Formats: sequence, C-alpha cells, structure tokens
Amino acid sequence: MTATVSPNTTVLRTAYQQSVANYWNAEQDPVNIRLGDVDGFYHHHYGIGAYDPSVLDGPPESRDNLIIAELHRLEHAQANLLLDHFGEVDRTDRLLDAGSGRGGTSFMANQRFHCQVDGVSISEKQVRFANEQAIERGVSDQVRFHLKNMLDTGFETGATRAIWTNETTMYVDLHELFAEFSRLLHFGGRYVCITGCYNDVTGGRSKAVSRIDEHYICNIHPRSEYFKALSANGLVPISVVDLTQATIPYWELRAKSSVATGIEDPFLTAYREGSFHYLLIAADKI
Repeated sequence: MTATVSPNTTVLRTAYQQSVANYWNAEQDPVNIRLGDVDGFYHHHYGIGAYDPSVLDGPPESRDNLIIAELHRLEHAQANLLLDHFGEVDRTDRLLDAGSGRGGTSFMANQRFHCQVDGVSISEKQVRFANEQAIERGVSDQVRFHLKNMLDTGFETGATRAIWTNETTMYVDLHELFAEFSRLLHFGGRYVCITGCYNDVTGGRSKAVSRIDEHYICNIHPRSEYFKALSANGLVPISVVDLTQATIPYWELRAKSSVATGIEDPFLTAYREGSFHYLLIAADKI
C-alpha cells in the first residue's frame, strides 16, 4: 500500500518556503538515509553524547558500518532526550511534530506514549515517505503526517498536549511560529525545542555560522530571539539545557565517516569558538 499526499497550494507562502520545500524534496543525503536504514528510524537531526572510539578500529570491511551505527545511536539519544522533557503524557493526548522530516521521532513518541501523533512538513516527499513508514509499522491510525505549514497548521485550537521542533526553527519567523504553537497548546501544554542558535554575546553571525546557513538555505536565529518570542506568546521556559559540548563528539565522528558532507568543519569551528550554541528549551503554555 502506498501513502498519498494531497496537493495543497496554500501550504507554501513565499518563494523562500518554496526553495526550502524544493531542497527537501530533492534531498537524498546518505547521512540521513544510511543512518535510518540501521533500524528504520529516519531522523533529520544531529546527535549527542560520547561515541565509542572502538568503532574507528574495526576491520576495514565493517568499520564504516560500525561508524554509521554509532552515529545513529547518538542521534537516537538526542531524540530520546527531547522526549524526556515532555512531562506526563496520557494515551488520550495529542502530540505535534513540527517539521517532522521522515518521521523518526514521531514513531519514537508513539512507542513511548501510545497516543496520537501528527507530523507536519512542507516537503511532499518527506510526508509521503513518513506515511508509508506508518503503514508498514501498522500505526497509521495513530501516527499521521500532513503536508502543512507549521506556521499555520489548521489544527484545532487548544487540543495539543505537547509540540516539538527538532532543528527546524531556523527556517521560520520565531514570533509567528510560537504564536501558532501557543494557539494549538492547551493550558499547561509543553513545547520542547532543540536547535542551533548563534551567540549574540559574541556579535552577529560568525563566518562558520554563515556557512551553515548557506549549506542548509536556512536563517539561524540569535539565542536571545528564542526567549523573546517565547515570552511574547505565553510560553514560559522551565528548562534550558546547553548541549553544545555534548554534540561535538557526534560531529567529530561524522567527519571521519563515509557520510561526511563537508559541513562538519564549520559546525565544529562554530561550537569550539563559542559563536554557535546547541540548546534544548522546554516551555509551558500559560
């Protein structure tokens, strides 16, 4: 059975959003595909935690597969950390994965909380892939992916228990995004974000951060903008975790892998020089 995606000409508002959709519709990056092939959880984010250095000493015929599996373990750990910050979730609750990619974390959330999960993406290709995964997993009645703009989902006001974004906020205006999330969440609902942001203490975007922007055709926000936009939309941070040092090993190992893309050095430079931070922010709707 093949999942279908209904065309929706109202999803993409601007030429920039069309360019982002085109990028992800054309994307076939092995760093996403091969890592997901390890166990069927396809992610579009980075990893955290120390890696096992023994994978670099494996026999030549299996070394690359060992490195791929270790990179996937680190990105899986990042997703689990994000889910750890949801608080209490009941089977009757609804969750939203905003910028859901190929759906990996949505399936993890459903496995953990056994509740309805909706994912939204402006990439038709990603939505189709993720819905096909839901069918193959036998959870298409609980986990659904939609061709929607996370700035204007059309979902019911106040019906969502928790929303997350995982490295997707750099594609949108934060004030507009958090206004939509505030509308969707019921009172006391939780928003959890993992993102890279530039350090406004050191000034504007560094050369390394600008290179990341160019690579992913995104617009990395300053750290302060997250807290301004959250506050302006009734979202109160209850936890802020600096994951910068925890993500550096992932990038060091990825630079040694067959799926390196060339963007590893700018990430490592930006993190090490302090111009770029990797944060987890959990905030409650008041």
